[in-house]
Amino acid sequence: MTDKINKTTIGDVAHSLTKGGLGAIPVIGSLATEIFGLIVTPPLEKRRAEWMNEIADKLKLLEENRKIDFQELQNNEQFIDVVLQATTLALKTSEREKLKAFQNAVLNTASGESPDQIVSQIFLNQLDSFTTWHIKILKFIDSPRQWFQKANRTPPSFMAGSITSVIKEAFPELKNQDDLLDLIWNDLSTAGFHRTSEIKATMTGDGVLSDRTTPLGKQFIEFISNDII
Repeated sequence: MTDKINKTTIGDVAHSLTKGGLGAIPVIGSLATEIFGLIVTPPLEKRRAEWMNEIADKLKLLEENRKIDFQELQNNEQFIDVVLQATTLALKTSEREKLKAFQNAVLNTASGESPDQIVSQIFLNQLDSFTTWHIKILKFIDSPRQWFQKANRTPPSFMAGSITSVIKEAFPELKNQDDLLDLIWNDLSTAGFHRTSEIKATMTGDGVLSDRTTPLGKQFIEFISNDII
């Protein structure tokens, strides 16, 4: 598959465009089919292969460690549903953190460490709508002090500050991204994963480092996290 992708050059694309342009009325026809087959299909097949291979390898490790039983998984409808849904959604992204989260959802379901079928479906759809920054910020506000500890960093000692200020302390890349932070914060609130309305409100130093996720938010984090293997 990699060899085929490497052979797809700019010249190949240009040739296909020229060839298709001679008889490309209507537009949706052989031209579209050829272009999508040339440009989109090879990387899509590569993503699918990588996804399935990684899932298979980790399921095999779980089976070898007696965490799961393949025979039982064949009859586990919730597991099959999650695999199919997660696979469809995972193929839509190249973000490694989101792919890892989808993978963890599958592994947690396989090992029986997941919410019920309906909640799992909702969580997968929610993950699909999130960016990597949504995931990072949600995990951070779940326990800011623990986050700094795991990162081998000293938490900021504010006399007073805001949630925005402590998030920027954790993630300097977001220093000049107030609009993006507001959008992500509102998305997480709409999902029911935190209940703090104002991200810029001034509060005590202890207040900015308080845990902020709801029980539903914690359940979501557990669903997309996995320390089994």
